[in-house]
Amino acid sequence: MKTLTRPVLVAAALATALAACTPAPQDDRPVTPPRQSLGAIRLVAYNGCDDLLAGLRAKAAENVGPWGFGGPQIMYMEDASSARQKVADTPDHSTTNTHEAGVDEPDLVKTDGDRVYTVSGGTLRIIDTATRKVTASLDLPGKDERGYAPADLLVSGERALILFQGGGGPAMKRGFAPPGETRYVLVDLAGQPKVLGTIKPEGTHVDARMVGSTVRFVTRSQPDITFPQTRDQLPEAERTRINQQVVRRAPLEAWLPKIEITDASGTVRKESVPCERVSHPADYSGTSLLTLHSLDLSQGLTAAGSSPIGLAADGDIVYGTGQSLYVASNPHWWFPIQPAIVEESAPTPSGQESAVAPATEPAPVEPTATPTATPTATPTATPTPSGPPPEETEVHRFDVSKPGAPAYVASGKVPGRLLNQYSLSEHDGHLRVATTVTSADGNTSVSGVHVLAADTLAEVGQVGGLGKGERIYSVRFIGPVGYVVTFRQVDPLYTLDLRDPAKPAVTGELKITGYSAYLHPSGDGKLIGIGQEASDKGRTLGTQVSLFDVRDPAAPRRLSQLFQKDSGSEAEWDPHAFLYWPKTGTAVIPLSSYGEGVQHSGAVVLRITDTEVSRVGMIEHPADRAGAYPPGIQRSMMIGDSIWTFSYAGAQVNDAATLDKQAWIPLGS
Repeated sequence: MKTLTRPVLVAAALATALAACTPAPQDDRPVTPPRQSLGAIRLVAYNGCDDLLAGLRAKAAENVGPWGFGGPQIMYMEDASSARQKVADTPDHSTTNTHEAGVDEPDLVKTDGDRVYTVSGGTLRIIDTATRKVTASLDLPGKDERGYAPADLLVSGERALILFQGGGGPAMKRGFAPPGETRYVLVDLAGQPKVLGTIKPEGTHVDARMVGSTVRFVTRSQPDITFPQTRDQLPEAERTRINQQVVRRAPLEAWLPKIEITDASGTVRKESVPCERVSHPADYSGTSLLTLHSLDLSQGLTAAGSSPIGLAADGDIVYGTGQSLYVASNPHWWFPIQPAIVEESAPTPSGQESAVAPATEPAPVEPTATPTATPTATPTATPTPSGPPPEETEVHRFDVSKPGAPAYVASGKVPGRLLNQYSLSEHDGHLRVATTVTSADGNTSVSGVHVLAADTLAEVGQVGGLGKGERIYSVRFIGPVGYVVTFRQVDPLYTLDLRDPAKPAVTGELKITGYSAYLHPSGDGKLIGIGQEASDKGRTLGTQVSLFDVRDPAAPRRLSQLFQKDSGSEAEWDPHAFLYWPKTGTAVIPLSSYGEGVQHSGAVVLRITDTEVSRVGMIEHPADRAGAYPPGIQRSMMIGDSIWTFSYAGAQVNDAATLDKQAWIPLGS
């Protein structure tokens, strides 16, 4: 489930990686991208388990520090054959707002027009769209101990995959959600829904994509190694040496995550990725392993454990097309931190203080919740006194055009960091990658687009110099054209000509105040931008929705702007929260307004024409008690002539033309 706030645990060795930051004031020093050999990175398969263990031990030992792998944890700010037979009167309906057509993405709610599916409080509920009533529900495995763990759905025909990402329970009451237990539950939706089985991999969920009825999901794990708790007077070099010894003695099982598969009868089997199905780039850390799983929902769990493959690499962004699945790992922004203080144990009987305390795992540092995107992974290298490692993004491509396990194709590397999956786009045999490079001191930055050959991920062209002193706030690639928004005080919208992969070029630029955090094509050379208006000093003022005319790439212009003072929208950072219905020009976005001691939450309904963005009205859900604020609306969809909106409390149906309330469907636990 996408939630408005997600904690992120950032591990760092004498440093910490920030998931996002506002660029520092611009200065006159140029930013030079790190010198490197851009392009193909040969991925090598291990020869067997002995080779795998030796390689992982050696690389992990190189990257372990005095505090282990990163040290103290710190918190910072459809296949047609499987499709259900539709009845003739299935209403026209919207679907999840996805990056690529035909590639579905997990989300809070799904619909096939006749039914709506949603999960809350560990319970799957099915709503009939004709009667607007909950017609079936199913308590999912682990509901009692899972509590309000986040959950997304993917639906194909009469099958649904529920993706639990951990969290919930007592930890939520303390103000944060730990990584928790990752679990995927396969459900039969025909008649009374029933569980067909579960897949429980070790590691954390990264993301998933579905083409037809086949789901590819990516998990990330770290070595299961417990380091001794040493005395704080011990030199860091000695701490590191001790930890290296522990790593060099660790068994293979410490790296290979187990996959627990439970069928409908309750029979459990455990599997792991075979050694010969684990590969590695030429340069890797040994501190992270990606596992790519495949599951055809129409076939069930029969062969669920036979197709995972492993990659000794890190990754936090997934982008998919009908033929390819890309996993990218962002670099980390470093700065020195004070080492954590470790409690001393009692002296030994001889009066000498022991160098190593009993081998018990240190108590975790409890973080506080912070709004952010996705948890940042463990750094791939220990920083040195000379400064942080260069900002580089690794991208790995897998072929998913055939049934079964994905096939590795290539890896590549570009300077800088990605914003999100929209920074990646495959077109006509090339991958376009938009990144921001920040100088080592963090004072300057510049963005650019790199074009890589999809078969080798070697660079064939690039254009840079975008938004000096700024960072990327949104990206959208549409065919041979790219749009990049950078921001610090004003919002340059750049248009890019990508027809010649070897010579990408900036063709136009529009400077306005504020920025667009999400760009959505609206047809006929128009773009819709969702973001924030800002003062000429760069101070954000509230939500703005812009309509851009980009038919002339040399002269992009804004046709219309709608501004809501002192407000924000989840659609700024989660495109799944944005609804655009081209048939009527209707757009719906969640909106929370604040100021003067008053707070309003709901969804604003907009009408977008060829020349104008106008406000139709506001939809709000009923408060659960007197004097309480209305619950925040997270998703919306069109079904027939009605707008359906969803919050944690329930679903509401409103007439799309008049916004008159038609039904309220409670979805409490």
